[in-house]
Amino acid sequence: MTRLARLLLVASSLWLGITDAQRRTTVKGQCFPSMLDVTIDDLSKGLSSGRFTSVDLVNTYLARIAEVNPILHAVNEVNPDALAIAADLDAKRANGTLLGPLHGIPILLKDNIATADKMNNTAGSYALLGAKVPRDSTLAAKLRQAGAIILGKTNLSQWANYRSSNSSNGWTAIGGQTYGAYYPNEDPSGSSSGSGVASSIGLALAALGSETSGSILSPSQKGNLVGIKPTVGLTSRYLVIPISSHQDTVGPMARTVKDAAMILQAIAGADSHDNYTSAIPNGGKIPDYVAALKVDALKGARIGVPYNAINFSSAPVEIAAFRAAISTIESLGATIVSANFTVASPNTTSIVLGADFISDLASYLSELTVNPNNIHSVADLRAFTQSFPAEDYPDRNTAVWDSALALGYNNTDIRFWTEYQKNQYWGGEGGMLGAIERNHLDALIMPTSQSPGRAAIVGAPVVTVPMGFYPATQPVVKTSRGLVSTGPKLPFGLSFLGAKFTEDKLLGLAYAFEQKTLVRKKGPKPYLVSNIELGDYAGF
Repeated sequence: MTRLARLLLVASSLWLGITDAQRRTTVKGQCFPSMLDVTIDDLSKGLSSGRFTSVDLVNTYLARIAEVNPILHAVNEVNPDALAIAADLDAKRANGTLLGPLHGIPILLKDNIATADKMNNTAGSYALLGAKVPRDSTLAAKLRQAGAIILGKTNLSQWANYRSSNSSNGWTAIGGQTYGAYYPNEDPSGSSSGSGVASSIGLALAALGSETSGSILSPSQKGNLVGIKPTVGLTSRYLVIPISSHQDTVGPMARTVKDAAMILQAIAGADSHDNYTSAIPNGGKIPDYVAALKVDALKGARIGVPYNAINFSSAPVEIAAFRAAISTIESLGATIVSANFTVASPNTTSIVLGADFISDLASYLSELTVNPNNIHSVADLRAFTQSFPAEDYPDRNTAVWDSALALGYNNTDIRFWTEYQKNQYWGGEGGMLGAIERNHLDALIMPTSQSPGRAAIVGAPVVTVPMGFYPATQPVVKTSRGLVSTGPKLPFGLSFLGAKFTEDKLLGLAYAFEQKTLVRKKGPKPYLVSNIELGDYAGF
């Protein structure tokens, strides 16, 4: 539909007294799902029935991106081949060939997950603009094999928040400043900032993010989303721009637990290019995550609360919602267990990430088939960044890289191993894994704003689900760069933390909580959403 035709449709709808919601979801007597809340099941049903096509979906999502991206800066680029890919998948469907539950479903990737196509993979830096990889990242390849359409690349906190001590969440030199959609100038959190915003307002069905410590969980809660931070090694990191091979992981950010589980099902599994995936239990067999989603999953579960590791004096609104969540979980048949950590406040180290980054970035760069700026090391990257004006140095410094380089060693050094063992204790026997084992727990729960660190340092899984919202009267609090970190109607989440490779159990527990509370469905909507709907394309 042309822009003029769409504007005329809006005008005629208003003249006839048709509500905006009706206009956008009902066209020529046919109902279309709202793109703000649509699920994989909804889209699959419509595609199977012939009510709309994957080409219609791609056109709709591209138009939605074009409408709001000049304000929110959530998407760095769209796939120029997306429509052709969609047409091919439509043809396959018409011939009776289905590649899986994601067949014809558009999904966005964080701009550090490489694709061997016409798109870039930059981590938001001009240093890698125009660089090429020899093949798709394993995750991109798995999505394509499952039938998903890779729609584009999302903005992020530059270098996955591993460059500056004075930058802002969601800023990159290439993509600018991403903003959350629940309040003007909202801090989207990071580093998977654009993935969170795009999923929250339906710029694609869902998105992939990456996490080293909090980079999926935090922007998911800011976008009122479900985010899965998988066990390190459940999803491949091959050709994902790294920070730390010991902590990096990639997972889905979606609007429902079921959608997130279906995407995880597609991307999980062993990969010969990432030896961490050889740790997947049961010979690498992946559980049926969707089958684990049961409304009574909390019945009989033992759920731990690490009271001594939660700051109950901060964020009173979130803490009140957390206490209410404990009561809800107990009402669903779970036993709540006091499961304190042996080390309540660990003195975690930055050395592990710094030494890993020195080794792991060089390894990624060595895979490039085109390296236009001859970046082969962290030292090269720092020199480029400090000399290229668009990288906004020195206003945004390179302090994180400076510290990593100042170590003078990488992750093959015994000094690295000593620091790594400290993390293993603080997150293991001294932290969450020890608490789970000692108390025979199915999971721990924490406010998502406080959950990432202890799981990150041992590579353990976390699932965050919507838990609540700040009230309309909440005072606005801004960061030093003017982003709104706390304010009216901003969402926050609840985290389920588990032992390694227990994603199926965590997803079941999270699903039971989600279905009981329906926080996302009942709560405030984003202040900024696209007015373009599927019916604008499929109905004509």
